[in-house]
Amino acid sequence: MCGIVAYVGHRQACPVILKGLKRLEYRGYDSAGIALLNGNGLNIYKKKGRVIELEEHLKQTDITSTIGIGHTRWATHGEPNDQNAHPHFSSDRKLAIIHNGIIENYASLKQDLVNKGHKFLSETDSEVFIHFIEDIQRNNHCDLEEAVRLALTKVVGAYAIVIMSVDEPNSLIAARKGSPLVIGLGKNEFFLASDATPIIEYTNEVVYINDHEIVVIKDNLLKIKNIQDVAMTPYIQTLDMELEAIEKGGYEHFMLKEIFEQPKSIKDCFRGRLNAAKGSLVLGGIREYANKIVNADRIIIIACGTSWHAGLVAEYIFEEFCRIPVEVEYASEFRYRNPVINEGDVVIAISQSGETADTLAAIELAKSKGAIIFGVCNVVGSSIARASHEGAYTHAGPEIGVASTKAFTAQLTVLTMISLIVARKRGTITDTKYHEMLYALESIPEKVEEALKLNDQIKYIAELFKDKRNFLYLGRGYNFPVALEGALKLKEISYIHAEGYPAAEMKHGPIALIDEEMPVVFIATKDSSYEKVVSNIQEVRARKGVVIAVVTEGDKVIPAMAEFVIEVPATNEALMPMVSVIPLQLLSYHIAVMRGCNVDQPRNLAKSVTVE
Repeated sequence: MCGIVAYVGHRQACPVILKGLKRLEYRGYDSAGIALLNGNGLNIYKKKGRVIELEEHLKQTDITSTIGIGHTRWATHGEPNDQNAHPHFSSDRKLAIIHNGIIENYASLKQDLVNKGHKFLSETDSEVFIHFIEDIQRNNHCDLEEAVRLALTKVVGAYAIVIMSVDEPNSLIAARKGSPLVIGLGKNEFFLASDATPIIEYTNEVVYINDHEIVVIKDNLLKIKNIQDVAMTPYIQTLDMELEAIEKGGYEHFMLKEIFEQPKSIKDCFRGRLNAAKGSLVLGGIREYANKIVNADRIIIIACGTSWHAGLVAEYIFEEFCRIPVEVEYASEFRYRNPVINEGDVVIAISQSGETADTLAAIELAKSKGAIIFGVCNVVGSSIARASHEGAYTHAGPEIGVASTKAFTAQLTVLTMISLIVARKRGTITDTKYHEMLYALESIPEKVEEALKLNDQIKYIAELFKDKRNFLYLGRGYNFPVALEGALKLKEISYIHAEGYPAAEMKHGPIALIDEEMPVVFIATKDSSYEKVVSNIQEVRARKGVVIAVVTEGDKVIPAMAEFVIEVPATNEALMPMVSVIPLQLLSYHIAVMRGCNVDQPRNLAKSVTVE
């Protein structure tokens, strides 16, 4: 979940690395550091806090260097402080490492190194890693490249690492397993990073490193081999990303920009795939295994966080239109409970980053049992994309804000398209309904645009509720997962306790919490559960709860009952989550801003969760 950046070439390394670290702060921001090699030797500079504090710390320092490594941290081993920040030295201070991931057997490695006389300055597993490499190099009398390879055969866990050495002043060695790493190829220069955002300013040619691969950059040459010491041929790809996509573009925060990008990101998701007028819906990513999905006895959806909520909506959609049983699993629990997986089961893995460690581990378990893996993710070349048999990209564009917004609606768009294709092939949807759904899906961007016009009204409501300590979100049917997502957004970025429930379940516990101090957000659009939700609102009102209701335009019943009403455009109820979630995203955003919270980088969270 940390961000790593490295550079070697003809430019000054420090400005490149610092700018790259700022773009990767969504991956972790409790400390930052940089290592530079110049006439003053190999020096490490690191500070607790944001990259800007590291930048300030470097102002009186000689940062002249054309090679360097940098890191922004999300703490795992050891609290956020200067000592635990990366990079870390070897004991002889000739090697420096940056590391994203977790070394699971670090404790035993550390004890062995302590017995040999090694002294450690931090509580991190990463410092143990570089001491271990140093120890192997010393005892085996081998070069650094071989020492790294041997070390990787002994460590257990996940890693993306970059190492630099005093003895090899123009070289970087990197490797990955379970944590992302990409190399940018310039003219006589190389950029390494956790993702492409620090790279696109300088080059659009990249190589995505695979698990168990080691990268050696030396004297302007790139070499890749695997952990068995077999040479690999780099596969060079061209980035399809614009620099403007990772800038704020005049918005105060990335989160607000990404909320307002949703009409475009949803349209980009079905661009070239959907043409309602022609009755055409095509997803190239499910051609080879289409019949596996069509004939599946069940579908298992695995995901975490917001992606799990998208999976819950998809459960309703697949079961309604495809008549296939669906199970939605937390990826973090799935792999540890000895799940029953049959050969030919279809597993849909959802992840914005395509690097979520729990989801990747669940994929590997499912694959080992003979399941067909279909990936839904946003990042081209990501680990989940490569681990899947087939899949579909959401094409939502970079999502920098830690709290996911446009990824949710883009995932729903892809999942809806898959379900409609499968339903058509299975014959479980009529032609009339199929064409109706195509037109309805094609109109969603315009309906989201209308919902975004409610921003000022929602900002007014946020001002009234920003100091509340608890919220309850309630919905039924397709809107139940939206209630979960609305509560998650609020707690993620405003630090207000919030819970989402099926509205009918309120009577089985949460109703005990309701009084005049409890705001209750109902997602109460016109659908098959509408009358039941109206009854649930009356139950809350009878206990003096304060009701904020998201309703369909033109509703005459609920506005007479609720203190605050937010009207969204009507659409098919299966597609309503893509519209009804918009006010909840905006409500969370404005409450968090009014409370003085850092909405793009909320405390304790990181964007790409690459540790279990």
